Amino acid sequence: MNAEIKILIVDDFASVRKIIKNQLRQFGFLNIAEAADGIAALNIIKSGEIDLIISDWNMPNMSGLELLKAVRSDETFGKIPFLMLTVESSRKNIQEAIKGGVSNYIAKPFSPETLNEKITQIMEKQGL
Repeated sequence: MNAEIKILIVDDFASVRKIIKNQLRQFGFLNIAEAADGIAALNIIKSGEIDLIISDWNMPNMSGLELLKAVRSDETFGKIPFLMLTVESSRKNIQEAIKGGVSNYIAKPFSPETLNEKITQIMEKQGL
């Protein structure tokens, strides 16, 4: 895995962002950005420096699904791998995320091992 990639964590709870950031650091990733909602995330993504997005589904202002659709609809950054985190584990929601172009999906709560496994799968598929 390329530990130099820049990862964006998007979640409206600072405590969740901190937990994920600490887990990513344990995996060896050091280049980590944070956003509290999809609107803030989209502004960071437009900077052109993000290699992987890890986003919650349920957030104010712009949900993770809306962010996913916004990312996928833009040819400049539409291919950035996107990992969705959510308590929304219904079959309908999973299908909606897949239809939207999500790279992978994790239901909350999740273990650090699960997060690492999903990131590894995405990175291998993307050649990162």
